[in-house]
Amino acid sequence: MKRNLTHPRSGHADIPPHERQRRVRVLHAVNRLLCRGYHHVNVAGGPLRVPRVGPMMIVSNHISGLDPLLIQSVIARPIVWMMAREYYQIAALKWVFESIRAIPVSRDGKDSTALRAALRALDNGCLLGLFPEGKISLTPEVQPFQTGAAMIALRSGVPVLPVYQTGTPRGQEIIEAVLLPQQVAIRFGRPIDLKAEFGRSKDLQPPSDRLHDAVRALAPG
Repeated sequence: MKRNLTHPRSGHADIPPHERQRRVRVLHAVNRLLCRGYHHVNVAGGPLRVPRVGPMMIVSNHISGLDPLLIQSVIARPIVWMMAREYYQIAALKWVFESIRAIPVSRDGKDSTALRAALRALDNGCLLGLFPEGKISLTPEVQPFQTGAAMIALRSGVPVLPVYQTGTPRGQEIIEAVLLPQQVAIRFGRPIDLKAEFGRSKDLQPPSDRLHDAVRALAPG
């Protein structure tokens, strides 16, 4: 039996299912128009390997507040994003994050509630999006990954899709990034089965490094 996706501290349960579906359809349409029209998004490299149904994790480098919108604009299925709690609490945007079932995460790395919510999302067949660097990077180099993404992948056993983005000015927060037109290239790699490669390993650093290297390998040139 599939578990309830409601996050106990996010207010998700307050939105009736039909209203949530309507909001998500509208948000996705607006996002596609914004990212494919006002911003210019190019999918470079190999084909996009996202299944029509079933769970998958999506991990990407993080260069601006626009990143999740850009990735969502080229993927037809809704993505459940894990995001820093301070962004989730922005009053003007919180209804958006609640509508798309975003999962707020504390930066201290000890948010067991967010971990359980992420595993529930995957158990319900969702796409789960993460930025394992843990913050927006201000340099071209992909920063070391926190081990949370590897932990979720090993516990859930779902495939992980590496993604690399380039083009948006580094360090921009979400409002600034949305307002300024961008030229963006997104590269998708081959899905990775961490559980097949690392089994039940309790050392999360090697599988985390594996994801990091897969994302970094997608950087052009």
